[in-house]
Amino acid sequence: MIDGNRGGMLVSRKKRMYPVQPSLDAYLRRYGRIKEQGIRYSDLAHHEDAVPLYDQDDKDTLWASVFFPSNEQREIHQDLLLTYALLRSDGDVTAVKDLFVDRIDLCLYGNTLPYRVRIVNALNENFDYFYVKKADANRIYGLELEHLLSPRRITWFLRGNTIIEDHIIGIPADGFLRDLMPTNRFDCVRLAKQFVKFDVRCTVRLLGDMHAGNFVIDVRHDFEQLHYIFRPIDFDQQSHHRKLQVYRPQRYPNNAPFAEGVGKYLAPANMVQYQKEERSLIYHRVRVSDRRVDALLNVMSSDHIADPEHTRLLGSELAIRYNDAGFEACTTMGALVRHSIQRLSTTDTARGVLLQSSALDWAQ
Repeated sequence: MIDGNRGGMLVSRKKRMYPVQPSLDAYLRRYGRIKEQGIRYSDLAHHEDAVPLYDQDDKDTLWASVFFPSNEQREIHQDLLLTYALLRSDGDVTAVKDLFVDRIDLCLYGNTLPYRVRIVNALNENFDYFYVKKADANRIYGLELEHLLSPRRITWFLRGNTIIEDHIIGIPADGFLRDLMPTNRFDCVRLAKQFVKFDVRCTVRLLGDMHAGNFVIDVRHDFEQLHYIFRPIDFDQQSHHRKLQVYRPQRYPNNAPFAEGVGKYLAPANMVQYQKEERSLIYHRVRVSDRRVDALLNVMSSDHIADPEHTRLLGSELAIRYNDAGFEACTTMGALVRHSIQRLSTTDTARGVLLQSSALDWAQ
């Protein structure tokens, strides 16, 4: 593992934001990801005051609740409810008639300063969240790849230069590590298995910066047992960084308890088995996507969402790791992702040898 910031990796918090190119806009329109109504990030940026937000233990969350002039608040809240209706019920405003905006929070760390909106049902006090963020091509590709290739679908749309994202339910991984790590062997094995699968998904699609602050763990009961799914919640570093280790969750020091659990509870043969399973599942999702993944990767392969030198250096690392010179021929990050996913259909002996050797990574 590497010393540095953000959980041990030297990942820039000042990543350049890449615009939505016409080809990506056409893809998003084709698949219903563009909306012409709702809130815009610039609307929320006009708040006039803010107060720090503390958690139930009176600790600073590094979020601040923001407030707007009284003559603007009503319109902003109406636009937020419409946005929630577009996100949840395809714009049917009758579905939000009993809802109100309880709070608007601004994230004070990171470089993108997202807003989080809390919506409450007046009849039963049930609440939900959604996020308002600045549009960035890396994040858009990350969201769409997550939707198409992960075990869970996500809901989001683009409104001009604003991304509206659904709240991804789960326990923040850093909090899970602090308070909820299982102690019985069966649950530890299940958790280790899912961390191996999460590492595979991130590496195959080149989703970076998955330290414990950037993913959650969805815990669900399965008869008398618990089932875990690791889910990313930050997609800024989709296919952007030059170093392969940035795309390996196991390499982040603050993920060490998860990685150590893999080494403790899974034999190398188990690691290989779960790697094969997840790669096969990803390939199956590609095949049943009715060529939507192909359409996305064609657009992504022609887009420039990282410095060309980053692409060259990462391509070289991938070529060495997989003994595949095809990565070195890729000139964009999207082309690297496409080549990585295309390789999932390979079933020869060399692939088995590769996976067997990659299981040893957990001990390095």
